[in-house]
Amino acid sequence: MQKDKVFASPIEKKFEFDSAVAAVFDDMLSRSVPFYDEVRRLIISLILSDARDGLRVLDLGSSTAKFLIDLHSKSHVPLKLTGIDNSPAMLERAKQKSQAFGADITLKLADMLTYDFGKKDVIVANYTLQFIRPLQRTRLVERISGALEEGGMFIFSEKVVFEEKKLDKQMIDIYYEYKRSQGYSEFEIAQKREALENVLVPFTIEENIHMCKEAGFTHVDTIFQWANFVTFVAKK
Repeated sequence: MQKDKVFASPIEKKFEFDSAVAAVFDDMLSRSVPFYDEVRRLIISLILSDARDGLRVLDLGSSTAKFLIDLHSKSHVPLKLTGIDNSPAMLERAKQKSQAFGADITLKLADMLTYDFGKKDVIVANYTLQFIRPLQRTRLVERISGALEEGGMFIFSEKVVFEEKKLDKQMIDIYYEYKRSQGYSEFEIAQKREALENVLVPFTIEENIHMCKEAGFTHVDTIFQWANFVTFVAKK
């Protein structure tokens, strides 16, 4: 796995999922998102705890398809797996990996804001909604709710903010210390923070829950939290 050095040099643009990011994305996630691998395994275990032959799973912002490949490899029943992403570089890498692992996954280059989801049993979005403008995000969650069968699940992970400003700053400082422990330099941390400004727009936990309930989900719970990183499960 190629090591993430995207922000080791001065940046010239806002953050985007281009070929440079795609090449190191798996490493970037593992080192930038606390407990990312554990959360991925938790979500997979939750999906497979009630999996049946032909369960339809859609991953929004599937990037390099690592989540779907792992889900495929751990399932004891055939699943209908689909991943969509709007980055050609990510999709190309995902297709190469899927072929290498022999994973039967449908991968599509598409904009999730306009893509026809069809009907699904599970929809997953790991650290994806936060990159979508708030008004569009609300509409997207409404469409996700409408695409899920009764009893279906929407599982999503998000970086969140806290209403209490002191606590919010404390959580950010703790997170930056975590990044230092993963080998990122002060320069890299500052560069990425600048690149993500006004690109990543997080909600509070309460705002995420309210958004889901307004979209028609009857139950919304958190199943994981570390500082300002949270995983939600919304059920119809």
